[in-house]
Amino acid sequence: MSSPGRARRIALTGGIATGKSHVRSRFEHLGVPTIDSDVLAHEAVARGTPGLADVTMRFGRDVLQSDGSLDRTRLARVVFADPESRKALEAIVHPYVQRRTDEWFAGLDASRCRYALADIPLLYEVGRDKDFDAVIVAACTPETQLRRLLERGMTDAEARQRLAAQLPPEDKIARADHVVRTDGTYEETERQVLALDGLLRTESA
Repeated sequence: MSSPGRARRIALTGGIATGKSHVRSRFEHLGVPTIDSDVLAHEAVARGTPGLADVTMRFGRDVLQSDGSLDRTRLARVVFADPESRKALEAIVHPYVQRRTDEWFAGLDASRCRYALADIPLLYEVGRDKDFDAVIVAACTPETQLRRLLERGMTDAEARQRLAAQLPPEDKIARADHVVRTDGTYEETERQVLALDGLLRTESA
């Protein structure tokens, strides 16, 4: 049950290429307010922000493009090759993402939505799962993840590097309150989302 005066806080997470964005879009289609942490992470290091200044100080101007904006591809090569660099970037970005997410939930009209959903890819990795009333994990097999990453144009080495940087899918599934499998057809995923939306609306009444 949600507390009086606020919408129930639901987190959506899962590994890279597990279909989180599609699952979030289906909840949004059903009228559920959603927020995307990836969008907030981009805001955190946009040109002219304190976040980008911190990134430049930590990683050097080599991670900037000629117009002064962040070269995300170059930075990704650095942080996914070195766990300490990845932690340093997370320490810059995640406080901003958390603050904006909390502000967004606080600004929702609880009389108009029973629950709202935040898409947070690294929810468990950064220890934010306790901030939510329930957690949904979008899940598929590691083989499916790898295939999807290769289809996006990553090399095999890059894809495996990204997968190794996150908790294994089975760990996230074990800790989830709800799981949406995305191995099958879009229709199968849609049915799971519809059923889960009905359950969450009932639980949030």
